[in-house]
Amino acid sequence: MTPRICIIDDDKIYQFTTKKIIANAGISGEVLVFSDAENALSFFQSEAKNTSTLPDIIFLDINMPFMDGWQFLEAMEPLLSKFPKQIQIYLVSSSVDDADTERAAKIPYVSGYIFKPFTKEKLLDSLAHLQS
Repeated sequence: MTPRICIIDDDKIYQFTTKKIIANAGISGEVLVFSDAENALSFFQSEAKNTSTLPDIIFLDINMPFMDGWQFLEAMEPLLSKFPKQIQIYLVSSSVDDADTERAAKIPYVSGYIFKPFTKEKLLDSLAHLQS
């Protein structure tokens, strides 16, 4: 399986290092990168029925300007049932606040919470859930 991966994060350094981690893990699938949640949401709205462009997995930053990860999740919820495939969503954050992890755990369509820094092990662990 060659997964399509989506990164939604405003930090250019994080985007670069995450793409490097994906490449170094030998994953050759396409990587979509969005620097803000609004552009990502527009993409998902326009591509909602297109299996070939939708990612298999999203790594979503919580803390972003304008629209944060929580707001993005709220806006995505009505779209999820329109997608022709299930997309796993992982929240990625440097926040170790229990309130964030507890809030994430209550959202049924969030597959997990990953603490930064993002590593090859965390990537492979989340991808293993795709195949199960």
